[in-house]
Amino acid sequence: MRSEIMERFISYVKVDTQSDESSETCPSTPGQLVLANQLVEELKTIGMEDVTIDENGYVMATLPANTDKEVPTIGFLAHVDTATDFTGKNVNPQIVENYDGNDIVLNESQQIVLSTKEFPELPQYKGHTLITTDGTTLLGADNKAGVAEIMTAMNHLIQHPEIKHGTIRVAFTPDEEIGRGPHRFDVKAFDATYAYTMDGGPLGELEYESFNAAAAKITIKGKNVHPGTAKGKMVNSAKIAMELNSRLPAEEAPEHTEGYEGFYHLISFNGDVEETKLAYIIRDHDREKFEDRKAMLASIVDDLQKVYGQDRIVLEMNDQYYNMKDKIEPVKHIVDLAHEAMMNLGIQPIVKPIRGGTDGSQLSYMGLPTPNVFTGGENYHGRYEYISVDNMEKAVNVVLEIAKLYEAKA
Repeated sequence: MRSEIMERFISYVKVDTQSDESSETCPSTPGQLVLANQLVEELKTIGMEDVTIDENGYVMATLPANTDKEVPTIGFLAHVDTATDFTGKNVNPQIVENYDGNDIVLNESQQIVLSTKEFPELPQYKGHTLITTDGTTLLGADNKAGVAEIMTAMNHLIQHPEIKHGTIRVAFTPDEEIGRGPHRFDVKAFDATYAYTMDGGPLGELEYESFNAAAAKITIKGKNVHPGTAKGKMVNSAKIAMELNSRLPAEEAPEHTEGYEGFYHLISFNGDVEETKLAYIIRDHDREKFEDRKAMLASIVDDLQKVYGQDRIVLEMNDQYYNMKDKIEPVKHIVDLAHEAMMNLGIQPIVKPIRGGTDGSQLSYMGLPTPNVFTGGENYHGRYEYISVDNMEKAVNVVLEIAKLYEAKA
């Protein structure tokens, strides 16, 4: 299993599938279709049935039941795209066998080091086989680890028919990283009662609570005049933008929050005197606090419009997804079953809120309750991303154990 999962994962991360929020197509980038079509062929090769890919790049397949019991159809999902935060082009994964617990030099020529001081959880992986970046790109374990784990689990079930299970559906989706993953997902065609995204981080993560999420774009128009004759005439849009940002609570930002604490996150700031554009994401697990956060940003914009003119500052804000807890709690036995699966395998479940979102956040509101399971990775979305192959194997075993438990409890 180990060599299979490594081979699959490395082949997937070498395909550039970074999504693009500015694109209006689905998938938003052509590389996602390249990988999706590769997965279609692999699914057919291992013996999955009803393998389909639609015009939007959504891949689905079926592993038929091999039991006479009435078992709910369950699904496993992962997304093929990688984050927009850091480049995912020309990924060159490095394998660290039997990791010694010390700093890992990712790129000697550029002096990029994965250090135990900056990442104190690193030594706990001593003895593991790790896959890292070369320091110049992200790795793409989010979420190609999940793709590799699902593929490996399905192949294992096909090769071991003595393992009894109900019907299993799998899906690989585009554009999760830009919040569009489920937008064109056909829940009815997927035809599962419950599902799990394999899209978590370190060993044991089991999540059924997510943020409520919104995105905000603010455009500020200035007036550029020669600085020598600018008195009473110049309007500096960049300074207005700085003033706007300064009115948000400084401590309510990602770098200062954890657990159930929400935040405002300035993800980009681009401009000059004439025009400045700000992009924020707004997050909170509590729906009332989430609405309050949106109202605060709108109020700040309104105040500045009164000072500088309504036409100078334009706010566009839209909700992205909501806390899936509200839809999963009524069927929380699906979380309990995943918890039991981990315990059966000697894995300590870490049940905590997702400080982000998964496709499950939206799918749960579309009628498919979908909690989230770990994949084994750390430091997603950047050059210091890495994953433990040992824990990827354990994620595969969790998929297998979940399938077994549904059949055993039917």
